[in-house]
Amino acid sequence: MHRWTYPDLKTLMAKASPPRSGDVLAGLAAETAEENILAKIQLADVPLKRFLSEPLVPYEDDEVTQLIIDGHDAFAFAPVSHLTVGGFRDWLLSPAADTAALARLAPGLTPEMVAAVSKLMRNQDLILVASKVQVTTRFRNTIGLPGRMATRLQPNHPTDDPKGVAASMLDGLLLGSGDAVIGVNPASDNLAALGDLVRLLDDTIHRFQIPTQSCVLTHVTSSIALIERGAPIDLVFQSIAGTQAANASFGIDLSILAEGRDAGRSLKRGTVGDNVMYFETGQGSALSAGAHHGVDQQTLEARAYGVARAFDPFLVNTVVGFIGPEYLYDGKQIIRAGLEDHFCGKLLGLPLGCDVCYTNHAQADQDDMDTLLTLLATAGVTFIMGVPGADDIMLNYQSTSFHDALYVRELLGLRRAPEFEAWLCDVGLTDTAGRLAIDAGRHPLLQMLS
Repeated sequence: MHRWTYPDLKTLMAKASPPRSGDVLAGLAAETAEENILAKIQLADVPLKRFLSEPLVPYEDDEVTQLIIDGHDAFAFAPVSHLTVGGFRDWLLSPAADTAALARLAPGLTPEMVAAVSKLMRNQDLILVASKVQVTTRFRNTIGLPGRMATRLQPNHPTDDPKGVAASMLDGLLLGSGDAVIGVNPASDNLAALGDLVRLLDDTIHRFQIPTQSCVLTHVTSSIALIERGAPIDLVFQSIAGTQAANASFGIDLSILAEGRDAGRSLKRGTVGDNVMYFETGQGSALSAGAHHGVDQQTLEARAYGVARAFDPFLVNTVVGFIGPEYLYDGKQIIRAGLEDHFCGKLLGLPLGCDVCYTNHAQADQDDMDTLLTLLATAGVTFIMGVPGADDIMLNYQSTSFHDALYVRELLGLRRAPEFEAWLCDVGLTDTAGRLAIDAGRHPLLQMLS
């Protein structure tokens, strides 16, 4: 039997990754299934401590590596510090790794450690361990409580037309969506247009006293500028990645993210908490920016969660299939990546949600998304997307609909954020069990928003 040897830890990690087109594109993937399995066997014997002494991206060249290493909590790490990657997998699947133990452990884990152990796990392992993790965040409501799953109401419009955005908001609210956030991806980066969107969302929330939060998903520097102009910003958004160079391609660094968080908190708009950041990520972003340093895309995705963790976010969303088939080729790769991302994010202590999605040129369809949605819901996903008809007409990709959220709630008995659930019941849109009212389609909200 041929035995492959590798010059460093990042090469071993790449060869042990489950197959995906992005790693093939980067020339990092195992050449055969045999090599992939043997790399996993070698990775299982690597001590967890090695990830502290052998950074995959050089410490001196990368502020993300510096953040990860300098912020490592040795005391929290101590209970598993003697384990190998394989031993850590066994521990995670044991009764000893309960909700309380995993919460204590999170500050002691690095993104590279959780990425490594995920490579040794079957899908059912990723689901089981993630289901034991509870991460709770608060702004105007409480996200992440056991037995609950939130939705982002995503009322995008290709021209930011206020009537079009309002119509989609109405659709989502009538179908019980929006407890995670009412969040719009703007078509424009003009500050005046962005301000109009911010005020539209804010006016709706306050007019109907909805216990949720809004976000216009513009660049963090635009949010800071809007705050300086007095705009009613709730959550501050930014896309992030797992290396300094990839973040630079987004026009950000860690100091800018800190400035955005501080600006958001200065408004004191949260009523039950001050988690103000909303981050989005996606496997392949560093590679697409030529900023991957020879590291596989799933490990770099986990490193993006290391960035997010430093800023106490309200929501973190892996937009799993959005970047395209160059990075996740088909439904099988998208499903695996979604489960990996959710597992890694939750294990690191993040309120991880997932945009269960694909682009129209990927080898995937809505049945694949049904499968991933159902698996993530059993794994305790914090939130999913609510897009009218599951078809985003502004971003031109396929996601999950308001009705998809209703399906998985009924299937698994998942409830909404408690404050939002109580509001829906109070205004007559649902019954006390969270089921939609029969006459919701004729609710006065229709006339009030018209």
